Amino acid sequence: MVRAATAGDEAAFTQLIERYRRELQVHAYRMLGSLEDAQDALQEAFLRAWNGRATYGRQSTYRAWLYRITTNACLRLLERRPRRLVPYEVGPAAEVGARPLPPTDLPWLQPYPDLLLDEGPEPEDVVVARETIELAFLAAIQHLPPRQRAVLILRDALDWSADETAAVLEMSLAAVNSALQRARATMKERLPATRLEWTTAADAEDAERSLLDRYVEAFERHDDSRLVALLRDDVRLAMPPHPTWYEGRAAVAAFLAGVAFRPGFGPHRFLPTRANRQPAFGVYLGEGPDARPFAINVVEIESGRVAEMHFFKFPELFRAFGLPDTLA
Repeated sequence: MVRAATAGDEAAFTQLIERYRRELQVHAYRMLGSLEDAQDALQEAFLRAWNGRATYGRQSTYRAWLYRITTNACLRLLERRPRRLVPYEVGPAAEVGARPLPPTDLPWLQPYPDLLLDEGPEPEDVVVARETIELAFLAAIQHLPPRQRAVLILRDALDWSADETAAVLEMSLAAVNSALQRARATMKERLPATRLEWTTAADAEDAERSLLDRYVEAFERHDDSRLVALLRDDVRLAMPPHPTWYEGRAAVAAFLAGVAFRPGFGPHRFLPTRANRQPAFGVYLGEGPDARPFAINVVEIESGRVAEMHFFKFPELFRAFGLPDTLA
């Protein structure tokens, strides 16, 4: 098939790249922090791969060749676009009782649907995939220069050797090792101290199901007291593209009572999904056929309490999550 694809057989080329599409798109998302940018980078990479199909050499696998092209497409994109942000990095937490500021046109970090992720063949692959796709990892990696970012992903997320990484990025072995050392040091500073305590997705599902059921019930009933009882004392709530974010149970409770659950705002309805290997919901505003996509809510749970609530108010992402445009 590789021989046919490099010779110009379009059907063989399409069949070959489709074999790697999901993992390459996840790779691009790790690099870019945006589903939309990842799709754009992958489209560019496949076009370059087709146009340069005759340049494929047998010194590497076809998969590694596609990774090189995709990584370079991401690096070019990063040269002309700023890093992706979370509201925590834009300014300090809002005062208790403060209302959200209007949405701002900033390059916000986006969630990634689990239904577009590849499952590894071994259980440990799922754990590694979770640790390197969760929002905390994606937010931290945005602070790395593009080439350090690429080295870290290839070495730690994909478990490539230093030699393979050097070949893909056309760097010396010494440069790869130096970049990895600096990248790991930055990630250690940026990642939560509790990261090593994360459990596998299966363990989390068993432990969290009851909590998530109560979370949804309290939210849909606009029962702020029951919802607040499920939160950690240091809980954080963010709502990109609003730059405003809240920290602590008192601040979140005031936001719920004064904004999200205020009379006349309308009912919330939650449909379960998964994003970045974390519990998530498609949140709709309104009732029945009048309900419309409102936000993708990604929930982080620590020690049996809700630690973070991200409400990504990007309704255009609902279809990527397999969520309907309205509720019947």
